[in-house]
Amino acid sequence: MESKNTDVHVENARIQKQIENHLGISGNSLLFEFRHIDNKERLDLITVNPRHHQSFLFHSEIGYDRVDALRKMLAYVQNYREQESSYTVQWISRDEKELNTSYFRARNMYEALDKLYYGRDMNTITVFSVVLNPVS
Repeated sequence: MESKNTDVHVENARIQKQIENHLGISGNSLLFEFRHIDNKERLDLITVNPRHHQSFLFHSEIGYDRVDALRKMLAYVQNYREQESSYTVQWISRDEKELNTSYFRARNMYEALDKLYYGRDMNTITVFSVVLNPVS
């Protein structure tokens, strides 16, 4: 029984590494957060910007277990550039004076803002602009 559990952990680590490598983000800048919801596993992939140390939602997937959620996330990161638009969001944190610029891939402007506000009180950030970037 123990070897099966080890295999699942090895598979989890292998897929997480593939996701990190594909995105070119690793270490403390990419967080894999799992939550058990309605007998399924939700995976929130979170990026941490090394410059201003803010975290944002990259993407969420739901699977029947962690490996399934990770496989769906890997498929997403391999194709998201073709399927989603690029947005530039300019914002300022309540405690700071510096304007920040962040980039998100999303299906629409609302999803880009959801990724910006993920895990934080909406009153802690003021958004100045959300721009759909031209397709290159």
